[in-house]
Amino acid sequence: MSIEVRHAWKRFGTFTALAGVNLSVPSGRLTALLGPSGSGKTTLLRIIAGLESPDATSDPDSGKVLFHGEDVSNVPAGRRGVGFVFQHYALFRHLTVFENIAFGLSVRPRRERPTTRQIADRVNELLDLIQLSGLGGRYPDQLSGGQRQRVALARALAVQPRVLLLDEPFGALDARVRKDLRRWLRTLHERLHVTTVFVTHDQEEALELADEVVVMNQARVEQVGPPQEVYDRPASPFVIEFLGNVNRLERGRTAAKSVLYVRPHDIDIRREFAGEHAVPARVLHVFSAGNYGRVSLSRGDTGDTIEAEVPRQQLRELNLRDGDRVNLVFRHVRLFPAEGFREEDLPSEPSASRDAGSGI
Repeated sequence: MSIEVRHAWKRFGTFTALAGVNLSVPSGRLTALLGPSGSGKTTLLRIIAGLESPDATSDPDSGKVLFHGEDVSNVPAGRRGVGFVFQHYALFRHLTVFENIAFGLSVRPRRERPTTRQIADRVNELLDLIQLSGLGGRYPDQLSGGQRQRVALARALAVQPRVLLLDEPFGALDARVRKDLRRWLRTLHERLHVTTVFVTHDQEEALELADEVVVMNQARVEQVGPPQEVYDRPASPFVIEFLGNVNRLERGRTAAKSVLYVRPHDIDIRREFAGEHAVPARVLHVFSAGNYGRVSLSRGDTGDTIEAEVPRQQLRELNLRDGDRVNLVFRHVRLFPAEGFREEDLPSEPSASRDAGSGI
């Protein structure tokens, strides 16, 4: 079941939540809406669900929501065939786990309602699917946070939705439980292939889980693509800065026109001379805990602080000390125009995947 949103606008008073957003989700995909708070991702999800309506515009096609080519813009939320999972579970505390999962089936109009036996079979099937067999008689407050979230997902799946929408589904859980549930949800999706859209502000979560990432910022879509493509080939300074740690270097040979970005793990530290494009630097501090050490350095010609990540074995071989003079080689960099300049103002040579000297 594919999803399409066309040129959606949404304002709340003077605040613009969506500014002409287009979205296309292929059938069977697991798609992440990723962005900071206030970027519009939850508003977009609620418009897909029918819980919010896009603003009317002079364009009759604007704001339309289509499921597999069918216009559902005027279809109420309860009849869109959507399963919706909230961040804080929204389970009925007075109902058992079994009753919570069965709720969407049991409240259907009589002519559409499955038999008691059919409902029981469906709930037991889902309890097995979410690995909670035998816990149907418990109440939500007798479960862990991770178990409650799985019950919420099972309740959404019970009605066999055409699409599954998840709003920060793991936001209320601790880091370890989040990781376990990510793996579980990915496995579940590969088994069911329900078209799924989930909202998150967690970059790692989006990159690990999704087939496709939609990066949002200030009510607009910044970039859409597979996780690796979005991470390796960011379309804007916002995307590269939002998707993990990155060094931002503004001064150098192209100071007036561009800003260079390089991620800490794309920096080689060498004690010996490393060619004319190597960047001289001085070690400020070494943090050696964990599988990767982090080295803070001061760039020799400008004084800019640079952070590098180095595997523990390599860090031991380098035997770095505060104050040591070293040379840095940048394996993969991105150049973006400085404020007030345009893409065509940059050097004509490609900037990505070049060693040090890419315009710095």
